[in-house]
Parts: sequence; C-alpha cells; structure tokens
Amino acid sequence: MTGLPIALTCGEPASIAPEITAKAWASLHQDPRNNFFLIGDALDFVERSTAAGLAVPVVQITDTAHATEVFGAALPILDVKLPKPSRAAWIDTRNSQYVIDVISLATDLCMKRHCGAMVTNPIQKDALYAVGFRHQGHTDFLASLVASAEAPIQEVMMLVAGGLRAVPITVHVPLAQVPTLLTTEAIVAQGRIVAWGLQHWFGIETPRIWVTGLNPHAGENGNMGHEEMSIIEPAIAQLRSWGVSAHGPVSADTAFHAEARENYDAILCMYHDQALIPIKTLDFHGGVNVTLGLPFIRTSPDHGTALNLAGKGTARADSLIAAIRLSSDMAARG
Repeated sequence: MTGLPIALTCGEPASIAPEITAKAWASLHQDPRNNFFLIGDALDFVERSTAAGLAVPVVQITDTAHATEVFGAALPILDVKLPKPSRAAWIDTRNSQYVIDVISLATDLCMKRHCGAMVTNPIQKDALYAVGFRHQGHTDFLASLVASAEAPIQEVMMLVAGGLRAVPITVHVPLAQVPTLLTTEAIVAQGRIVAWGLQHWFGIETPRIWVTGLNPHAGENGNMGHEEMSIIEPAIAQLRSWGVSAHGPVSADTAFHAEARENYDAILCMYHDQALIPIKTLDFHGGVNVTLGLPFIRTSPDHGTALNLAGKGTARADSLIAAIRLSSDMAARG
C-alpha cells in the first residue's frame, strides 16, 4: 500500500476537525510520504477553516489517485455535501447520518485499496446515537463494516504515545462491570492480534508483551482478588503456547516508568483508565489511537470533538499529525 494516499474522514462537522485538518495539512504538505485527502464537504471546510483564521488552499478531487498529485500545493478534498451547513460548537443531528456514511465510504476505499490507510477525525457519539448508531465508537463500527460470518473481526484498540503502546482489554464500560467482562479468551485473542500487528505494521520481529493485573499489586497471590490466578495467568500461558513472548501479570503501578517500558513493546491492560492514564501522562497532546485486527490501517487522534474550542482556531493538531504520520509509517511497512 506504499505510495497510496491516506483517507481522512471529516468527523463531527461542528467540532475542531476542520481546524486541526487545516493545521495538519499546513504541517505535512511538504512531505509527500504523509499525503492525505479529506472526505467531507469542501465548501463547508473552506468556510469553517477560514472563519477560524486557518485558510489553506484546497482542490476538489473525484479520484483518490489525484490526491498525491496535488497534496504539495493544496489540501485534496473528496467532496461529499453536508445535508446542512455546520456551525462551530453547535451539534445538528441532521448531519449525523452523513458522519456515519463518510466513515463507511472511507472503509470502502480502504477495502478496495484506493488508499493506503484511514485516519478518522473525532465523532460526537451522542449525536450519532440520535440516528440509531449502536456502537461504542469507531473501533467496533469499523469491525462491523468489514466482518462476515466467514471472516469475523476481533478489533483491538491500541494507544500509542511517548514510546508506549498500551491496549485496554475492556474499553468503554463501567468499571464495576470489568471483572465480569474480563475473560481469558479476550486476553488471548487480543494478545495474539497485538503480537501480529507489532510484527506486520511496526516491524518488530519478536514482540515482547507485558500483561498487567487487574487488582492492586497484581492480586498479591489471591489476597487482593482472584482474577490474576483464574483469568490472567491462564491467558498468559496460552499466549506463550502460541509463541507470543508474554510476561505477567505485573502490578500496574510499576509497569509504566521509564525502566519498565524498556522491557516490552506493548502492554495489555485490563481496563480503560489503566491504559489511558499513562498514555495521556506521557504525551497528552500527541497520543494516537490505532485499531488492530482490521484488514486495513486505521489511526485517529486520541481526543474528542473539543466543542469548547471549536471555531476559535486554537485547537492543537499534534495528535492528528501524529496519527497521519503513524499511519504512513505503518503503510510503508505493510
């Protein structure tokens, strides 16, 4: 897929997406390795970015192949008209199905190999729920678009920042539900996909994977919980039987300092905040969300729609820029 442009979805129209997209193009357009095109409403993008003081040259394209040709001089936009013009920080659910359709279009382009990767701008999930969206977010929605009975998808969310790659086994669920949702099978399935992804997309021949415990001090031999012995240790044993270099369960409070991070290439964490807190502490503005397990590359900035900043031109594009760069690096290896 090397050399193909990256598809960038528009995300929530009322969000900071037009602004960070403009900043990302301004930062990256002189490097053809990171060439991308936006899927969205060209006129709406121009109006929103200009109003925020971030006007950039744009070119409407009808063929993704043209994106590479024009990227150095202008932001290529595959023009898809919004039902209603967007307003900064003002959610209009009449545009919600459009957001879903753009993600579906980007998926189709990736599956047909018209682009080398997909990067997704942030979405406002409650706006999508208003039109019947029934997924936790991008990750499981993308899996649903490409899965079939013959080829089921096990999607994995991996966060990347500050030299750390962290995977939450359970994701957007209440903390009280984690012990009942955590299973040996889930850890093994995600661990195998992470190992494959590190080999295939990150060029790590023999990935070293650490696995955290669920409880304080990894359960202290059952004195502070049984999940380590009954769920996590059997998962690690199974991963090793599959040839994965897995180690643990390790106490989460000692797993993320600099010396510890030198000993693994990725770490499996038992719940959302166990993975996200160290990621955002190491690099709050530059974190990247990577979806493993799909038949194509997908990354995204590790932040939300930031409606409180929309329209002001002050939102930082570090995370989006990092997501584009990482997807380009992954495509070059794949």
